[in-house]
Amino acid sequence: MDIAITKLEQIARHVIDTGERWRVAVVMAEDANTMGAVVKACTDGFIFPIFIGNKSKIQELLAKENTLQSGTFSIIECNQADEAAKLGVQLIKNGDADIIMKGLIGTDLFLKAVMQKQKGLMKTNGVLSYVCALEIPKYHKLLLITDPAVIPFPNQEQKVAMARYAINMAHQLGVNKPKVALIGASEKVSPHFPNSREYKNMCEMASRGEIKNCLMDGPLDLFLACDKESVKVKGAKTPINGDADVLLFPTLEACNPFYKGIMLFGNGELAGLIQGTTHPVVVMSRSESFKSKYYCLALACLTVKDNH
Repeated sequence: MDIAITKLEQIARHVIDTGERWRVAVVMAEDANTMGAVVKACTDGFIFPIFIGNKSKIQELLAKENTLQSGTFSIIECNQADEAAKLGVQLIKNGDADIIMKGLIGTDLFLKAVMQKQKGLMKTNGVLSYVCALEIPKYHKLLLITDPAVIPFPNQEQKVAMARYAINMAHQLGVNKPKVALIGASEKVSPHFPNSREYKNMCEMASRGEIKNCLMDGPLDLFLACDKESVKVKGAKTPINGDADVLLFPTLEACNPFYKGIMLFGNGELAGLIQGTTHPVVVMSRSESFKSKYYCLALACLTVKDNH
C-alpha cells in the first residue's frame, strides 16, 4: 500500500475500491449485532456471506434488514454450535470460504474448531494471538495494540510473535517501519518488573534484525509512547518519540482494560483479528459496536491475500 491508512473507514474504502468480494463463513449467524455489520459489508460489495446456523432465524433477521438481494448470500442449516464451527473451518479448508467469523457462539467453542490439529486453521508453529487497530479521537493515527484477548501471561517467545504479528498488520495498513512501544509502568529495566528484562532482550533482537522492519523501544510508559510533549518534559531519548504505531502490553490483564477504557470513555472504534492462522478469523464480543464489527470484516478482507 502506497499511503498509510490512518482511519478505519479508509480500510473499508480500500477494499470496496478493489471491486473484489470475499466469502465469509459466519458461524451461528442468528445474531442481530453481527448480522447488521455483515449485511452492510455485503451491501457495500466486499463480502459474500455464507450464513451457518438456524435457517429460519437467519431468514427472520435478514427480513428485518430487508436489503440483501437473492444470490448475494447463502445459508447452511446447522443447529449445533460445535458442528457449525467445524463446518465453517471446513469451508475454509476446502477453498469454499476465505474468512471465518464468530456469530452467536462461545469464543472458546469457536476457537476450539479453529485450533484443531490438522483439521484447524493454525499455521505451523503459529502462536494464537490477537491484534487490533484502534481509532481514537485524540490520537492522530491508528494505534495497534496486542494482546487484549488471547494470551493471559505471554512469555518472551510469545511476545516476540505478538510483536511480529502487529508489525505485519502495520505493514498491511501502509506503515513501512512501525514504531513499536513495549509498554510498562516506567521506562526503566527493573527486577521488580520481569517483563522489562524481556523487553530489553526484544529490543536487542530488533537491533540485530531478528525482529525486522520496525523501530522498537521499551520498557516505555504510555506517555512516552504516545505523547510527544511528555517526551520533551521528561527529556527522554527514545526512537518512538511519543509517536507509537504499536503498543505491546505485558499481559492480557493490562491490555484488555486499556482497550475497553478507550472504547467506553474515549469514543474509540476498532478493527481486530486473531493472529497465527492461515486465514483471517474474526472474533468479536457481542458488546462491540456495529461499526467495529464492520471494520473487522473490512480488515479481514484487506489481509486475506497475505494470510493465504
